[in-house]
Amino acid sequence: MSVWEGISEFVAVAETASFTAAAKRLAISTAQVSRQVSALESRLSTKLFYRTTRKVSVTEAGQIYYQHCRQVLDGLEEAERTMTNFNLVPKGQLRLTAPVTFGEKAIAPLVNDFVLRYPELEVQLNLTNQKLDLVAGGYDLAVRLGKLEDSNMMAKRLSSRALYVCASPEYLSVHGAPHSLSELEQHNCLQGNLDYWRFQEHGKPHNIRIKGNIVCDSGWALLDAALKSIGIIQLPDYYVQPSLASGELVSLLDHYQEADDGIWAIYPHNRHLSPKVRMLLDYLSESLQPIGKG
Repeated sequence: MSVWEGISEFVAVAETASFTAAAKRLAISTAQVSRQVSALESRLSTKLFYRTTRKVSVTEAGQIYYQHCRQVLDGLEEAERTMTNFNLVPKGQLRLTAPVTFGEKAIAPLVNDFVLRYPELEVQLNLTNQKLDLVAGGYDLAVRLGKLEDSNMMAKRLSSRALYVCASPEYLSVHGAPHSLSELEQHNCLQGNLDYWRFQEHGKPHNIRIKGNIVCDSGWALLDAALKSIGIIQLPDYYVQPSLASGELVSLLDHYQEADDGIWAIYPHNRHLSPKVRMLLDYLSESLQPIGKG
């Protein structure tokens, strides 16, 4: 028998002066309470209660034992409260990685707000477009955009992003606006990392090869070129939404817009998800609204 068996039942009976009331408090049967108390008395070789058909009262030995047991249970409850508070207040090291542009635009400000809320955290945020090895690098999580590759990582969808095809009013006044995907061949389509743009036609993904006089792996550089009326661009919402809202850019081919991409947090499958990581995931998920839709 464990030294802890019967303690909670004994204290409950001592405080309620009733086996039935003690059973209700502990959400167990009266018979179980009686068995546990009897076993405790047998182990201690001491009578803890006087029992009659009308009442239950604590013996002198029971009173002494109760005082000690109450202190022990109070200590256990305080220990549980301490651990609960420890888990509710994130502290210690937290390592994460995110893509450069989206990290600068959206993730870093939210992480900074999270640190303001929980200043006992020590955060290392690595902004890189490289797909880092989370386990080897000791990272708690990574933010990834778009379609996820198959891996042994767990994933939580945080939000979504949309791709926009757009150009300046000045460019469109000179060259006209494309109304079909085939008309893109007639336009200066500024190219990023890929030589195609992504669309959806008749409910299915459809990629279109594009060409133009600028090829650049920087979304900000392509945005600047579009604002200067050099050509048409396709970029995620967090690049172009302010310019669309101001009228500096015009959204094109909206009825061919691909379904929104996912914004994901991934973390190692075999790593225990600590409360601080879980709380950060929840915070990011609550705070990251699709741009233009939140």
